[in-house]
Amino acid sequence: MRPAISYKPLWLLLAAALFAVGMWTYADRVLIPYQKADAAAHDRPRGNLSDLYPRWVGARELLLHGRDPYSPEVTREIQVGFYGRPLDPSRPDDPGDQEGFAYPVYVVFCLAPTIGLPFAILQKACYWVLFFLTCATTLLWLRILRRSAPLWMQIGLLALTLGSPAVMQGLKLRQMTLLVAGLLAIAITLLVADYPVAAGFFLAWASIKPQLVVLLLFWLALWTLGDWRRRYRLAVSFLATMTILVAASEWYLPHWIPRFWRAIHEYEHYTASASVMDNLFGAPWSWALELLACAAVMGVCWRERRRAASTGSFVFTLSLALATTILIVPTCANYNQVLVIPALLVLAKERRTIWRRSIANRALFVLTGSLVLWPWLSSTALAGLSFVLPQPTVERGWAIPFWTVIQIPVAVAALMLAHYYQTTFTASAEPGAS
Repeated sequence: MRPAISYKPLWLLLAAALFAVGMWTYADRVLIPYQKADAAAHDRPRGNLSDLYPRWVGARELLLHGRDPYSPEVTREIQVGFYGRPLDPSRPDDPGDQEGFAYPVYVVFCLAPTIGLPFAILQKACYWVLFFLTCATTLLWLRILRRSAPLWMQIGLLALTLGSPAVMQGLKLRQMTLLVAGLLAIAITLLVADYPVAAGFFLAWASIKPQLVVLLLFWLALWTLGDWRRRYRLAVSFLATMTILVAASEWYLPHWIPRFWRAIHEYEHYTASASVMDNLFGAPWSWALELLACAAVMGVCWRERRRAASTGSFVFTLSLALATTILIVPTCANYNQVLVIPALLVLAKERRTIWRRSIANRALFVLTGSLVLWPWLSSTALAGLSFVLPQPTVERGWAIPFWTVIQIPVAVAALMLAHYYQTTFTASAEPGAS
């Protein structure tokens, strides 16, 4: 008899490719046309709309001309390129985001090699750098999880990653969150491979978006203190690199830290930024839930602080910290959810254990999977409809793929916490458990 041929890998690979093509086709044929039509209807300016541009202008002005990148004058110059003209407070339909330079000064050192390039060239180059870095980041997380995936699975995973709403938006905007995600993946890969000095170096550079790494840094600090004699090199390397970055920033722009904090507060004010929990539940319930989530994560960190970096428990805790970060940072940007990818990979790896645990776990697992799948399914459907229905009709459904995006990190963090504490309590209840 002939051996049975399994077509499962082929179908899964084709489905992943279809979802990726569907997401990008939806963006080009539905989302962006809607945004352009809406901007024209309200006389809203549209320039290059690149999130890289404010950072690049700030770096150029500071390094070449010694100007303060946080100043109102530089902000107006940024607006001319980003929006096509300076924003006018007298126009009610003008965007609220002033696009000020709201990053630590040391981000300019990342961009220093590019300040002599025309921005149009840098814009294209940055797209491909972030594209390949995101691919490498996904493969690095597989390596960190010590999961040997066949080639078809790796290709399918790359397709799903590049076709996710977070990565699609991040690439379109040239968002530096994708750079931060790559730096974190490199740092953790080095740490797991027992290169803590190099890991601390890359971890410090990832702090160009400090709000995205603060919870992870808390976990790594607690983990380092859990076995200081063996792990102190990570802390020394990180602190030494941060000292150099902060000192170099102070040399280029004295007293930059108060200006940075003022820029952050102004950003939160003019964008009316709110966390995922604020958007879902509203204050004060969101504050209580954020505090509860942080307490639960800190409990996991405390229990796992003595685990080696090569263990699954270490990676689980790290992925949980990144997923929970998305819940509490004071912004609700979709592209930040690229940091949820490690947690999704952990849950995929643990899917059989989670499924066998309880009915509640199965229900939460199905809910999480449905929330994750919805943007791919709906965007692919809208992409197909854009070829057969009138453009205005399809554009009216532009928001459908984003209906579940804000709930995804909540469900992922909840499922990870439920799985961890159920496993912990089950193990402690077994006879002979210490």
